[in-house]
Formats: sequence, C-alpha cells, structure tokens
Amino acid sequence: MPQQANPIVETPAGAVRGVRDRFGELYRAIPYAAAPTGAGRFAPPASHPGWSGVRDGTAPSPTAPQPARDFGRLDMIPYFGPGWVRGEEYLTVDVRTPGTGGGKRPVMVFVHGGGFVTGSTRAALYDGRAFARDGVVLVTVNYRLGIPGFLDLDGAPANRGLLDVLAALGWVRDTIAAFGGDPGNVTVFGQSAGATLTGALLATPEAKGLFRHAIVQSGSGTGAFTPEQAQRVTAAAARALGVPPTAAAFAEIPDERFLEVLPELAGIDLRTPTATDPLVGLSPFSLVLPVQPADALAEGPAGEVDLLIGTNTEEGHLYLVPQGKLESSTDDDVLAVAAKVGADPAAVVAARPGATPGELRSAVLGEGLFGAGTARLTEAHARLSGGRTHAYSFGYRSTALDGRLGATHTVELPFVFDIADEPWLHGDTGLLGPDPVPAGLAARVHGAWVAFATHGAPGWAAYDPRRPQAEVLVG
Repeated sequence: MPQQANPIVETPAGAVRGVRDRFGELYRAIPYAAAPTGAGRFAPPASHPGWSGVRDGTAPSPTAPQPARDFGRLDMIPYFGPGWVRGEEYLTVDVRTPGTGGGKRPVMVFVHGGGFVTGSTRAALYDGRAFARDGVVLVTVNYRLGIPGFLDLDGAPANRGLLDVLAALGWVRDTIAAFGGDPGNVTVFGQSAGATLTGALLATPEAKGLFRHAIVQSGSGTGAFTPEQAQRVTAAAARALGVPPTAAAFAEIPDERFLEVLPELAGIDLRTPTATDPLVGLSPFSLVLPVQPADALAEGPAGEVDLLIGTNTEEGHLYLVPQGKLESSTDDDVLAVAAKVGADPAAVVAARPGATPGELRSAVLGEGLFGAGTARLTEAHARLSGGRTHAYSFGYRSTALDGRLGATHTVELPFVFDIADEPWLHGDTGLLGPDPVPAGLAARVHGAWVAFATHGAPGWAAYDPRRPQAEVLVG
C-alpha cells in the first residue's frame, strides 16, 4: 500500500496536514496560542479557538515583528531567518517527527536566540532533519519579541515572551503524543536569548512538570534586568512614542512604529548602584525579574530537571570581528567594556598574557554576556540537583572572515543540528568559513544532545562543584 503523500494528524485543536520526506514528517505553523493582536499583544497568551477542516501545515509561519539585523561581512541570515514576515498568527510551532506511529519518542523543544528582538522558526540553522533521523521529535517555537514581548508596562504581565514559551510547552504536553512524541520525556533547549529563557524556566513555578531535561547554550542565569533597569527602557520607549508607559496606551500603536523607535532605545545606560547591564548595551530587552534565575532555582522545577549547559570559548568575537573591531580595539575600549560589566581590567590582562586589546575586549564581552552567568547557573543547579548537571565548552574555531571569527557565539549551532557540512554555512563570509569542519565533530555534538534528551546523560561525567570541569568539544 503506498504511503500517504501528505500525512494528516488529528490534534485537540483540529486536523493538520504536513509533508513527508525521507527524514520523516514535517508540520509547520501550528498555533499554540491565539494571534496576539491589538491589546492582546500585551496580554498573556490566550488559548487558540481551534479550527474546522484540515489546516495546512506545509508552509512556514509568519514571524514576530522584528527589525533587520546586520553583522557586517558575516552572513547571519541562516541564524536570524528572513526577518519580519507579516501575519497575525505567529505564535506557532513547527514539528519535525520521524513519524506519528511507532511509540513514544523523546521530544526536544527549541527556543531560538536573537537578542530578544529577532529570530524565528524559519531560520535555516534550525533544520530538524537530523533529530528526526535519530528518533527525536523536534518542536521549534516562535514567541513575542521586542516591545510586545519584553517591555515592562503598567497593566501588562511581565516577560510575555517567556509566557509564550510556557504556553508552547503546555501545547507540547497536551498535543505531542499525536505526533509520536512522549509528553513525559521533553527537553527544552535554547541558544543565546533562548538559552536565557530556558534558564528562567528552571526557576519558574509554572514550568513544573512541563519538561524533564534542559539545555542552555550560551545563555546566562544572571541575564535578567532588574525592575529599575527595565523602567529606564520603558520610560525611553514611552518618550519616543509620545504616549504614557501603560499597556492601554501602547495597545493603540501599530507594530511598525515599535520597530521604528528601536534605534532610540540603543545605548541606554542601565547600570545602577546594585546591577550592571547584563547585555552590555547590545539589546534594550531582556527578562525582567527581581531575582536572577540562578538565585531562584528552588522556586521552579530545576531540582528535578537534568541540565546540560555551556558556552563557546570566544563568544565575544561575533560582536567585534565582522565589524573590523578586533584589530581596531584599543586599551581604552577594553577599559570601557570592563567598566560596563564590572570586570577588573588587571585581572583580565593577567589571565591572558600577550593578548591583543581586541582579544581582551572579546574576552570581557564573552564573560560579561555569557560566561559569568553560565557559571553561576551551573554551580547553583549542581548544588540543588545533586549530580544532574553536565557542563561543556565548545572550542571549534570557524575559519570565516580570514580565519578570525573563531569559536564565537552561535558557531556551535550547526553541530548541534548536525548540518555543519551544508554549503550555505561555508565560504569566507559563512558562519563556518571556507574550511571543512573536523570529521566526526558534528556527530559527536549532535549525538550528545540526542543522548541527553533520551536519558539525561550526554556521555560524560556530571559536573562536580568541588572539582569544576567542563567537557571540551573541539574536534
């Protein structure tokens, strides 16, 4: 009997038609919440009303409103995707599954990065074919970004983008069995802003019972703004828009206008007597919390969740190399970024003898954005969970941009998704550069992620706070 060309899945909200290929089945643009329009952009995610008939799940979703991002000579389109693709119904998931039959499979739910202002499920880097090939059901999630997602406003719940991810995890719990997944074996994983959101889920009471494992790739357990910092951004946004800083006032403003004023929110000094800017001025948006996730893990599911967590060894290069700033950086630049993150410049220099100012500036950026907050979250989880933490350090150096890009932010993603041989990731301006990647590295990294999602162990020893050590992933 021939296979059905376009498989149909019955979900609680209605039937969805996908596509079948040699890797399994793909269902796109499935709503997990109602479209966030008007005042609904500043409300908690609402239940989707469902549909009659068969919904087309063969085409990609619209995306959250977002600005274009430019990283100089480096082609970051595979990471950011196509930008803003207009359409109201963008609170959606894509599901890539080996098949809807054959028992319960491990589920991985990916939360994209993009500085809390950009990104979507349409990014080419998040191709889930390798996960389906290896028996995993992969779910990728869109969530609200920028002003609708994260601006702190009177009359609106905080962290609406995080509430969206929680709603998507609720959808997975209630629906993923229809796609062949096991709702009792869910791994949530994210990169950059998505990793910071994943870390926050570990400290969120409402997340209890929604996932068994978590993976934090280049995020931070100390990346949230304090309410005082968030109010500075809110005040600046309200001034730029000429309205009071309330949800009711902002609800009257179109999304286009929110994007137009984003440049006016750049460069706000968020340092306070008690807090540095955890995003070092790179984004005016983050989570807004009175206590950092790393210090509030006992409030959420962290103690019962296995955690895989790590960073890349040259995270800061992404913010300097494509713009030509690695070579042009001066000692004053190093001092300026050290002041922003509260680092001791003398200690930075002492730890890297012979380093150029650009290398020192990159190191301070990487530590301030990701390193210190990852270390805090790793230690806190290890002490709370007792042997359920696994740490890694990703060190493969991309040869992009004349060999200078290195083991920068985002460079682990092609290895996690096992697509590092794709031609569109190579060439001098491609994320991985002109050289071929080490044989076996993508299989090793991807295999560790799959093993962790399957049974909570990536293939190396758990992190021990008494002898802190991370597994080195190089090649």
